[in-house]
Amino acid sequence: MKKYFNLFIATLLLTGASSCKGFLDVEPTNASDAANAIKTVGDAQVIINGIHRGMTSSSYYGRNFVAYGDAKGGDVTLFSQGRGLDAMYTFNHNPQTNSFSTFWTSIYNAIFQANNLLENIEKLKAQGTLENFDLAKAEALTIRALAYFDLVRIYGKSYTDDKTAFGVPAIIKTLGANEKPLRATVEENYKQILADLVAAESGLPKTKRDGYLNYYANKSLQARVYLTMGDYDKALAAAEEVINSKVYSLYDNSQWVNSWKSQFGSESIFELVIEQNQADLARNSLGFYFMRRGHQTGALGNFLAATPFLTALGADKDDVRLGVMARDESNATRMGSCYKYLGSTTFSGDKGTANYTAVNIKVIRLSEVYLIAAEAALKATTVDKTKAAKYAQEIHKRSPNLPSITAANVTEDLILAEKSKEFFGEGLRYFDMIRLNKTINFDDAFAAISIPSRPASINRSFAKYILPISEDEMLANPGIKAQQNPGYN
Repeated sequence: MKKYFNLFIATLLLTGASSCKGFLDVEPTNASDAANAIKTVGDAQVIINGIHRGMTSSSYYGRNFVAYGDAKGGDVTLFSQGRGLDAMYTFNHNPQTNSFSTFWTSIYNAIFQANNLLENIEKLKAQGTLENFDLAKAEALTIRALAYFDLVRIYGKSYTDDKTAFGVPAIIKTLGANEKPLRATVEENYKQILADLVAAESGLPKTKRDGYLNYYANKSLQARVYLTMGDYDKALAAAEEVINSKVYSLYDNSQWVNSWKSQFGSESIFELVIEQNQADLARNSLGFYFMRRGHQTGALGNFLAATPFLTALGADKDDVRLGVMARDESNATRMGSCYKYLGSTTFSGDKGTANYTAVNIKVIRLSEVYLIAAEAALKATTVDKTKAAKYAQEIHKRSPNLPSITAANVTEDLILAEKSKEFFGEGLRYFDMIRLNKTINFDDAFAAISIPSRPASINRSFAKYILPISEDEMLANPGIKAQQNPGYN
């Protein structure tokens, strides 16, 4: 079990972290101080634990980043506005209000800590250390790649839309106090992401590492990145390497619901650990934002499943994924509340009923890798519908009464629909819809919500499909004002 929090980590994170203002408005971490703190492999692993801990904040994987990917993707709706984070659903963003600038600061904090660790490892190597820092270096590079991938998808246009558009500042070293880097292009960001992932491969073990990154987590990320870039040959190769390794295995239908009660299952490739009284966000957790409004729990019922999603999921009443859905506040039969991140509808968590909100965040699951492989096989240079159908059917059989996916009927839409049902509440939907330029239809009619800030249907021609650079960041770094995203000038 990870021991995340102690005074050393708290001090390191506070000195290197970004404030709620622009990240360039604070002094960078003092590299020499960090070097004095990191002497051994054990020290480096404590730093990795601290970075993981920061990634579970409500501003990142602990809630907002995952909610962002669902609230904007069409599978989610609102029963009432004003309960929290509804600006994600309504796209009511501008540089001054609802800019969600904590994405910028929180994710860059993870990058800064990774940069510090990487620089100090290199200094120790230059000094002749006998410690083997290869694993820590590989973990830091993979974390940095994941963080940049998340950032560029929030703030930069889709790679398949305009890779020459502005992405995010590419910061791969400790900044000087007066440095004010400007935005790189989307293409430059992706080149750095892939360079980090490839450089990290050899330092990561090919064995399962509960709560930590390994070679196959890195390869799974590569598959995700290549799919987003539209490089289907490389996406397929990376995904199949993970699948064929047999290090991980898919849950059968009898195991799927209970898998949410347990940490580190056979299908879980990378989880961020959330411990009670450490990273547990309680009423600010992801689980609370997707559960039914209720006085006993204090939940507000922030997000509900949209009607088209429930119709698709309910097409087979024996679909195992219905087992993590529960009724919402609208009536006694509408199963619009999702209890994945409470462990189950019985509030059992993955560490016991007493701390049901302290549920690990499953960043990468094997089922996603199968569906990446399916889509990539369908679109590869040499199209292989048989392979695409085989991989998609492995997930589709969680709806046991629906017709099988075969080489004769497999399509992009069928694979995407399966991904929707499998990953509801896990933050993937919006990014899939945007990279493929699909039309996203919002279920505003469910509760007769008025949304003046966006139309009822959008695709990536909608100017505000990415977030604005916040006013705080532009004040801290005036040069970036000229690089504001379209639609926010």
